[in-house]
Amino acid sequence: MTSGTAVIVLVVLLTLFVGRVVGQILAATTAPSWLPPMARWYSGLMPYRFLLPAQIVFIAVMLAMIAGVASGAGALGTPNATAGRWVVWASYVYALGMVVRSVRYATSPPEKRGVLIPIIFHFVLAAFLYVYGTYLRG
Repeated sequence: MTSGTAVIVLVVLLTLFVGRVVGQILAATTAPSWLPPMARWYSGLMPYRFLLPAQIVFIAVMLAMIAGVASGAGALGTPNATAGRWVVWASYVYALGMVVRSVRYATSPPEKRGVLIPIIFHFVLAAFLYVYGTYLRG
């Protein structure tokens, strides 16, 4: 994958994730009627006071990764096939975990389903790792 293609796809995936974070902030603070309520954005696995700072750190790291790809170096240094393979495999494991979570969501009774929005955006993060790892493989 060329660095130009990787940068475009990574920016799109980052934009989706930032949209999720902003949507969640709006749902938590102003609750606009055009957004789903906070209960649909947030699984509750981590208290929101810790989740939001973690999401901001993720955004900063993702920006650094994109800057590295754009410069031709990558945040892990120059493209490296071994590191790329590890990152791609990590993306597969992450996505598989979300597939399992999606199946549990789909097969659970409505009152025990949990929330779908976080699952969708975990797939976005898995895709980000996949694209980054593919770039690193060279």
